[in-house]
Amino acid sequence: MAREFTTVGVIGLGTMGAGIAEIFARNGLSVVAVEVDGDALEHGKGILAKSTARAVGRGKLSPEDAESLHGRITYATDLAQLAECELVVEAVPEHLALKKQIFAALDAIVPDDAILATNTSSLSVTELAVATKKPSRVLGMHFFNPATVMQFVEVIRTVVTSDDVFSDVKALAERLDKKPVVVGDKAGFIANALLFGYLNHAVSMYEQRYATREDLDAAMRFGCGLPMGPLALMDLIGLDTAYEILDTMYHQGRERLHAPSPIIKQMVNAGLKGRKSGRGFYTYAAEGSSEVIADGQTPKSGATEDPGLAKIAKVGVVGSGTMATGIMEVFAKAGFDVVYVARGQDKVDGVLASIKKGQARMIDRGKLTQEAADAVTARLTGATEREALADVDIVVEAIAEDLAIKQELFRDLDRICKPGAILATTTSSLPIIQCANVTSRPGDVIGMHFFNPAQVMKLVEVVSTVATDPAITATVVALSRKVGKVPVQCGDRSGFIVNALLFPYLNDAIKMLEAHYATADDIDTAMKAGCGYPMGPFELLDVVGLDVSLAIQRELYMEFREPGFAPAPLLEHLVTAGYLGRKTKRGFRTYA
Repeated sequence: MAREFTTVGVIGLGTMGAGIAEIFARNGLSVVAVEVDGDALEHGKGILAKSTARAVGRGKLSPEDAESLHGRITYATDLAQLAECELVVEAVPEHLALKKQIFAALDAIVPDDAILATNTSSLSVTELAVATKKPSRVLGMHFFNPATVMQFVEVIRTVVTSDDVFSDVKALAERLDKKPVVVGDKAGFIANALLFGYLNHAVSMYEQRYATREDLDAAMRFGCGLPMGPLALMDLIGLDTAYEILDTMYHQGRERLHAPSPIIKQMVNAGLKGRKSGRGFYTYAAEGSSEVIADGQTPKSGATEDPGLAKIAKVGVVGSGTMATGIMEVFAKAGFDVVYVARGQDKVDGVLASIKKGQARMIDRGKLTQEAADAVTARLTGATEREALADVDIVVEAIAEDLAIKQELFRDLDRICKPGAILATTTSSLPIIQCANVTSRPGDVIGMHFFNPAQVMKLVEVVSTVATDPAITATVVALSRKVGKVPVQCGDRSGFIVNALLFPYLNDAIKMLEAHYATADDIDTAMKAGCGYPMGPFELLDVVGLDVSLAIQRELYMEFREPGFAPAPLLEHLVTAGYLGRKTKRGFRTYA
């Protein structure tokens, strides 16, 4: 039976430590909160007071409960005040020597059966444990910020942590209404190990000027449904903190993808640490403010619609699958006449039937009128011959992801389409320049990568090759906005923005599972509850399809020749076995 804790200690009252103290006190535990001196103690009290005041103002906490909460917290500047605590959680800055000093001191203060826990996000828990005379009572209890809100707690078990200690802390986390996951003592644990590799990759893209900060962040927010873009999140975490975590991860695992991008250290040395300093990748209204203000990199607002957009009145779409159908509907809803080409009259009729079926559902839900639906379908004209595209202003192809098939199509479009017509591909992985080069007009060829379902997803990646005319890029960006999408610009590189950031992260999750470091359920929980992701990596892989994921990961590896991008062997084996995810009813999980 798990121990019933009554008195706990918290060392360090910064944002994280104050949050941990508050969550303990909210759940009826007596808390001894220790800081290094009186000034730090007063600062910590202020953090607690503001947090509980916000909770009262939002109706999450009654004034009476807030008063009782504060009454359960005792403040001190001497570790000796922790002598009666059954559990002590340290939440001081991420410096190994400092933490080891604290753990060694606690050995002589707390009772022999007291548990010592660290809230470290990156340092070796084992190294802290062996600084004590009884390392079996030491483990990690990694809360996520803000501790009062985030439900996720990583319980880090070392090779010497006793079973009773582990069970008692896991049960306590559940008592606090948290979702604990069990992990081993590896730098970054689950969430940070996956998160910071992704963040570092995004910083590298920015450093290489592959995409702007705004486009990188918009791509991941609107393309993947993430609560924050990677660079905005770096600013929130703090670039100094991010550097320390990445550096620790790199020195433990020697994985080059975890080597901090040079610009991170440069920015830290320059004092550009993110929100805390008032400037990081973005500029903020004041130190600690979340309000982003304009700076030299901010795109100019209030720009008028690109004059080239006026030339686009008629849109062509090639394909009859889900993506093609969605793209047709997007353009037709925005008022454009659409000519679509499919292989055979049955496919042509199937497209229209599919759109009408979707519209019927929208009408039933009260989200669309019959008149509006009729107006959309009236703008659609189907054909079985590509010659029907002769007078369109832009063609968007959404056919099979096969380079040879796409090249054959672009040769034909080059012959059929009028001079000045834009030839766009919605490929998610193939080199666009190889489609452009089979035409006599490579300057008119561009990527216009919609996300599935196109009717719903807001993002469009506008992908320019080395040959694309800048006026064509500007026109497609403006057109994307015209149809209600959020366009982001990037170059013709494997994965563009979203897939180039997303799939290495998914691949890392598979490697983590493959190494038996954590279960698929715990990894999914970590990323959903700890990072606010809408889906865990294994849920997402099964939805995307493991065969699709493997193909994209192979493309990334072949383009960048980065060893860390090599597809995880487990992914290769599952695809070979025919376990492709939801579509085959078995992937990382089994489906009904």
